[in-house]
Amino acid sequence: MPRLRYAAARLGSGSDVLGFDDVMSRDHDWGCRLTLLVDDPGAVPVVGRLLERGLPGHYRGYPVRFPVTWDASDTHNVEVATVAGFCRSRLGLDPTRALSAVDWLCLTGQSVLEVTAGPVFEDTTATLAPVRATLRRYPPDVERYVLAAWWRRVSQWMPVAGRTAARGDGTGSRILGARLAEDLCRLAFALSREWAPYAKWRGTAFARLDIAGALEGPLAAAVAEPRWQDREQALAEAVLTLSRLQRRRGLPVPDPAVIPFWDRPYRTVDEGLSAGLLAGVRDPEVAALPPGAGSVEQWSDNVDVLTAPDRRTALAAAYRAWIGGDARTGGDAGVSRDAGPGRSRPGPQGGTDHGP
Repeated sequence: MPRLRYAAARLGSGSDVLGFDDVMSRDHDWGCRLTLLVDDPGAVPVVGRLLERGLPGHYRGYPVRFPVTWDASDTHNVEVATVAGFCRSRLGLDPTRALSAVDWLCLTGQSVLEVTAGPVFEDTTATLAPVRATLRRYPPDVERYVLAAWWRRVSQWMPVAGRTAARGDGTGSRILGARLAEDLCRLAFALSREWAPYAKWRGTAFARLDIAGALEGPLAAAVAEPRWQDREQALAEAVLTLSRLQRRRGLPVPDPAVIPFWDRPYRTVDEGLSAGLLAGVRDPEVAALPPGAGSVEQWSDNVDVLTAPDRRTALAAAYRAWIGGDARTGGDAGVSRDAGPGRSRPGPQGGTDHGP
């Protein structure tokens, strides 16, 4: 098929797509795999039959035909699809067309990396390179919205880590400290404009971020220090490091970024880190969303939801319901309203404490 426009790449699932495979990775779903993408939908079955007839069982001693967890048959593992079809299988949507803000919020870092992270060996298609470029990072207003949601989460939980310890719940405090460290790690990816892979490889990928050297110590201390005061101090250091990165990005940062939680001996994040980001949003679709909802990865860490493209995109209905209604009324009326276990505007300046 000399005139066929195609891309040959190693995309999709597998630790080798991210470059993190090792000897242990070979215990299942391992062998010669390839992603072969074509522009012409009619060519997909033709190429599939051609490969089925022509590919050997092994190549240079490596298996070409082998069973995998999603297909027990002893067949080749060259995935043939159109660019749009392959992307839909990973993302749940077609990025060869314009993406809405809601489309972006239904993506996960792992699903995007399965399209963008792997090597492309040959590409004469008209669509793969533009798609990978489009998916490189969030549009500016969606990025602001997602960053604001991460900061809001930190502001809600940071003072609770100290409060639980002070009441004798050391285990609960440590669990919250680890949760906050994870959120700050994921915020580091977002501020670095990098997609975070799923939890198995998140720490490995985090170590490659430019900011990792400055954050690794504080995040480790936030999890491991025996005294809650030292864990809180480590969290505060991580917040300040990330706020400086945000300022270098030209995004607003309040001074100070870490403030007292009312008159209590705990600290948290000033709501200005979130509110300042949202104030710059101009996209009406983004502006109509509840301030703290964020992306689907900020709703849930459920593997059976986040790894299923159709389940993720089904959540778009919730976003559209919020946009269609008054997203800023009720219990989550905006960044200045109370939002969960802590106040979104913590501080000593009066008001009713609806937090713990």
